[in-house]
Amino acid sequence: MRTTSDESTVRLYYLGDGPDGGSAETLCYASLSQALQMAADIQSGLFIATDNDVVAYLDLIEG
Repeated sequence: MRTTSDESTVRLYYLGDGPDGGSAETLCYASLSQALQMAADIQSGLFIATDNDVVAYLDLIEG
């Protein structure tokens, strides 16, 4: 992920599976540090979008 500041505003969203390719449900717009705290409780299916990148939460914490 190119954006690294803890205070950068990000979108935390859940990408669900579905017959039509699923849908994205925004959970919050918050600072990166707040979004990571929220994501730690849910983990699977979450993505974090910044101004210039999108990364799966599980990829972020594993890599």
